[in-house]
Amino acid sequence: MRVINVAAAQMGPIQRAESRQTVIPRMIALMDEARARGADLIIYPELALTTFFPRWYMEDQAEVDAWFEREMPNAATMPLFSRAAEYGMAMSFGYAELTPDGHHFNTCILTDKSGKIVGKYRKTHLPGHSEFDPERAFQHLEKRYFEPGDTGFPVWRNMGGIFGMAICNDRRWPETYRVMGLQGVEMVALGYNTPSVNSQKSDEGPEKRLFHNRLSVQSGAYQNATWVVAVAKAGVEDGFPLIGGSLIVDPNGEIVAEAKTEDDELLVHPCDLDATVFGKKTIFDFARHRRIEHYGLITSRVGAVPPPEA
Repeated sequence: MRVINVAAAQMGPIQRAESRQTVIPRMIALMDEARARGADLIIYPELALTTFFPRWYMEDQAEVDAWFEREMPNAATMPLFSRAAEYGMAMSFGYAELTPDGHHFNTCILTDKSGKIVGKYRKTHLPGHSEFDPERAFQHLEKRYFEPGDTGFPVWRNMGGIFGMAICNDRRWPETYRVMGLQGVEMVALGYNTPSVNSQKSDEGPEKRLFHNRLSVQSGAYQNATWVVAVAKAGVEDGFPLIGGSLIVDPNGEIVAEAKTEDDELLVHPCDLDATVFGKKTIFDFARHRRIEHYGLITSRVGAVPPPEA
């Protein structure tokens, strides 16, 4: 058995006026609880340090850049790294990254138990739009503030296992999990900030959004025989609600832990990485069963093209 005791650290809302210096103590409090419950790894949400700022339309680039981190760790986050190293606890969290050469990414990192960053992933599938849309109930401007990630979907060896990362909308795309699955991934850390209502379909509310969240994560886990730990930032931020529903899913696609609130809440579960072996050697033994000669459209075509009409 290769058991990783994983803590999914759901975070409640962060208001626009709240600083990183307000947020970091909340993250440390969750880490303190995780240590008391024997966690080896703690996973926080997407954009864990700030409110979900892409809901706000901004034209001043300096105002936009204030939401981004220019280095990691930095002065604000160093206490989090220090506490993780003190506890010997690996961690993953998401943040807005501004690179030295001026690129903006929706990013997450993975550390080892010494607090050293061993992996970085930049969000690939950016949802939303790039300009103010008066037809929407609220704005979702990720395409305005972020560039599509340039990392692909790498995996890393850490704590005796093979780990990958994904962010929010990535979970809805099967390619996300399959690329990591083809590298033998055994656990995917996934953070999200998902509005409780679809901005373009008002009757799609929290119940349906939570259903799609479970569906996406469970199918990705099952079809690649991997653990997936999906962690929300939830609750009402400046009047805009986000779903909770953080969950830990096993390699059979079954939910083994799920959040009950939309506040700061910790889920802890012992995840045996060897539980991935059976699926990888049987129904999802890719080397035996995949037929890549028939999959060309997946990488040669972006949009759907129906067959010609008779």
